[in-house]
Amino acid sequence: MNERARTPEAQACGAVCMVRPAHFGSNAETASSNFFQRSSAGLGDVALRAQREFDALALALERAGVEVHCFDGQRDAALPDEVFPNNWLSLHADGTAVIYPLLAPNRRRERRSDVLAALEQHGYRVDRVVDLSALEARGEYLEGTGSLVLDRVERVAYACLSPRTHANALAEFGRALDYEIVAFHAVDGAGRPIYHTNVLLSVGARFAALCAGAIRDRDGRRRVCAGLERSGHELIELSNGELESFGGNLLELNGSDGNVIALSAAALAAFAAPTRRALERHGRLVAVDVGTIERVGGGSVRCMLAEVALPLQSTA
Repeated sequence: MNERARTPEAQACGAVCMVRPAHFGSNAETASSNFFQRSSAGLGDVALRAQREFDALALALERAGVEVHCFDGQRDAALPDEVFPNNWLSLHADGTAVIYPLLAPNRRRERRSDVLAALEQHGYRVDRVVDLSALEARGEYLEGTGSLVLDRVERVAYACLSPRTHANALAEFGRALDYEIVAFHAVDGAGRPIYHTNVLLSVGARFAALCAGAIRDRDGRRRVCAGLERSGHELIELSNGELESFGGNLLELNGSDGNVIALSAAALAAFAAPTRRALERHGRLVAVDVGTIERVGGGSVRCMLAEVALPLQSTA
């Protein structure tokens, strides 16, 4: 193990990055691989609705004591999915920032250097940048913590293979950050490949919410469940219905009065009573209505949050 990999990393962060979308809307370039996307017909001004949902989530997290670093969207570019920064950026406790290769060409313009510069101005330390975006030239993709669900403490990355998550890209990430890779295949109720791992799995400090039924291969399901249980996580089983309402797309964070679990109002409404009780044992549920972003963008609350796990700059 290299020296950098020995840096302890907490599972739950106390700060996040968010990007307030300037031109939110349907994205034809991502629709073929994201079956959560649906028509915007009848919704009116979806860009304005998405901005209001964004503002409500940022405010709810701030009130829960999470530090929220908000960035304005790029007004000079039509970037319908820029509200999902976790797909192109992840930040780690050893001072590493990872930049990821994205499937859709119009999403690649979401990557921006001013985010890291602003975080450094806020007192965080960025010691190295691992830029995997060159893999796009080989047709290999890995869409951040959409493709990767990280057990940061145990340094295990869970990933369902899909058009947006390729084995070679996973291996590159594993080598660069010294992570074990647990790859598998997962499908929705109609048998279609699930585009991102973070819609079926969330790993918290002491729990893992998983739709195990989406992993049809018995060996793959066994490896994922065994890995999560071996690392001491309480396994909270999600149904297909809960998955389809973004019940797996949640994120545990450190709030000022303890851990909070950020999720959408739709996910909360879909939870069976035992699921909700199990999650409430691990943190206060902070639910916000992001229905427009879910319906039109095909992503939910977890997709909107890039955790800031970077170390602080020395004040000595």
